[in-house]
Parts: sequence; structure tokens; C-alpha cells
Amino acid sequence: MSCFDITKRDASSRARLGVLHTRHGDVPTPIFMPVGTRGSVKAVSPAELDELGAKIMLGNTYHLFLRPGLEIISAAGGLNNFIGDQRPILTDSGGFQVFSLATLRKIEADGVRFASHIDGMRFFLGPVESMHIQKTLDSDVVMAFDECTPYPATFAQAEKSLARTTRWERMSKEQVLNAGQLRFGIVQGSVYPELRRRSAEEISAIGFDGYAVGGVSVGESEEEMYRAVDAAVPFIPDDAPHYLMGVGLPRQIVENVARGIDMFDCVLPTRLGRHGGAFVGYGSTLPVKAGRFAADFTPIDPGCDCYACRNFTRAYIRHLMNVGEILGIRLLTLHNLHYYIHLAAKIRQSLADGTFADLRAKFAAAPAVAEE
Repeated sequence: MSCFDITKRDASSRARLGVLHTRHGDVPTPIFMPVGTRGSVKAVSPAELDELGAKIMLGNTYHLFLRPGLEIISAAGGLNNFIGDQRPILTDSGGFQVFSLATLRKIEADGVRFASHIDGMRFFLGPVESMHIQKTLDSDVVMAFDECTPYPATFAQAEKSLARTTRWERMSKEQVLNAGQLRFGIVQGSVYPELRRRSAEEISAIGFDGYAVGGVSVGESEEEMYRAVDAAVPFIPDDAPHYLMGVGLPRQIVENVARGIDMFDCVLPTRLGRHGGAFVGYGSTLPVKAGRFAADFTPIDPGCDCYACRNFTRAYIRHLMNVGEILGIRLLTLHNLHYYIHLAAKIRQSLADGTFADLRAKFAAAPAVAEE
């Protein structure tokens, strides 16, 4: 039985409504997945994620392997039990750390030799090891081990990286997982459409439960990101879930839904919140820490019904941020996560009622920074 059902297609784009079936419950798509790299979404409890309507979250293989380690998580009965959260979990494979920790690793034929960013401990992580870690974590969705190609990269560098990724993903497919775990392949190829298509065809031939487009949002322009998605999506199985890794701004999520993407994750909601910013309207950002809000007694976003907007003002949250009170970070984080989770719900509703094209146009026209 397929893990994914498409319930409606948009007449004006590649967008579609769907449902991803996992052991811990069904996930409606398009969906935004909060990032809990180390087993926790920053500053937010599982109960608050429930209140926000989060249907699925992320964890990271590399970081959880280092701390707390597999022995502890295994003894707890898997990652869900360890973190006290029974919603579906997708785990990244550690492939992004091949990119982000480039100064601390050496790529070899069957994987990557890392020096831990914590204490310098040396360890090896490849497709065999990554699949074993994710089996122990017992996540619902397991990502194949790949190399996230750096940007910029020449065509020759990207082609070599792609060949390595394809080999590693074949090895990832061969590893045994727990019953019911889903396995997603990852398309690479940098900014080169020819390589993106080649990767999509090669990864599709291996055969996975779902397919991700990786190696984007690593420094390339927005236009290059869209071209990479456009070059890949037509050549991965249409009836499988499509996941765009690490993206992105609200308008980018809407635009990529139009390109046939079903699943998204990004650290922006929590990161912007920690730095005093909020998403409002049709994807604009509001710098709540700015001095002009010192006596502004309106909510962050008058049209929002999140906990922060129902109960507090811009002036108070700005005060909390400026005096270093952690509540300020929490309130902005809750607001931003509410924004992203409800953005996905708005997209789903617009697809259901046939107004997605109108919603897409509003996000495309919105200013990057709120004009207030």
C-alpha cells in the first residue's frame, strides 16, 4: 500500500492536496515541519506544538548520535519516547552536515570521517551508519544519506558529488529498517538542470517511498532554487510525496507548492524569533525589536490568533527582548511557528476551494519587510 494519497490537484499549477500515512498518524499535505534538531523545537514544548497544530517534526541523525547517543535513546524505546512526543518524526540523515561542517570532515568512498564539533572525537558516518542510527531512533521517515553539494560548485564538482550521492543512496536503500519506517531518497545536482534531471531519474530508479530535493537554500539565488526544483520534480514519481529540504521564506513555500512540493522544513521561524523578528501578513517580516515599537500597544499581527498576539503587545515583547527575558524569545517563536503551520493550513484550504492562484499572487506581491 502506498504511503501517500493525492486527494486533489490544482488546475493552475502542479500543486496538490494529499495525505502522508505514517505509523504515528496521518499528515495532511502540503505541510510545514518544525525543526527539532536535537530532539526539541527550540523554546517550545510538545504540548505547545499540539496547540499550534504541528502534525510532524524533524530530528537530526548527526546531532542525536553525538548527544545523547544511541544507547540512551535505544534504552528509552526510540526517539518519540525519549522526547515525550508521539507525533510523526522525520530524521535527516546527516548529509547536510557534510556541507555545513566542511572544515571538520573528510569525504571517503563509503561515507564521511568527521571530527566532532563538540570535542573533536573522530567518527565515521556513511549510508550504512546513518541507516543504523535512524533505525535505532525509530523515526517515521528516514532520509537516505547523501552529500549536500556546496554552492558555488563547478559543473564537474557537482557531477562528481552527484555520482557519490547516487552510490550512497543505493547503499541506503539496501539497509534494513524497522517495520513501517518510510525511506526517502534525495535529489542533488546543484544549480545545473541537466544534473538535477539525471539525479531525479537515478534516485527514482532506485525506488523510495518519497523523494526530496536537497542541496538548495545553501547560498544560491531564489531563481536558481526555483530552477533546481523545476528541473527535478517532473522526473520523480508523481504519486509519491515530494519534500523540499530546508526551505524557506513564506513566499518560497507557496511558490514551491505550485511546483509540486508537499513537505517543507526550515529553521527560519525559530531563528528569526530569537533575533527579535516576526512574520506577518503575506510573508513580510516585522522587526519587533525596533525602537518605533516601544509604545506600540497593538499585537504583533492584528490578524493573528496565536497565544502571543491574543495576549501581548509589540511594546511588551520588544521590552522583553531588550532586557534579555527568555519569554520574549518564546513569544516570538510561538508566533512564527503558528504563522508557518497555519500558512500550510491556508494553502491546503486554498487548494480545496480552488483559490490557490489568488493566494500565490498575494504572497508574490507582498513586501519583504512590513510597511508599518
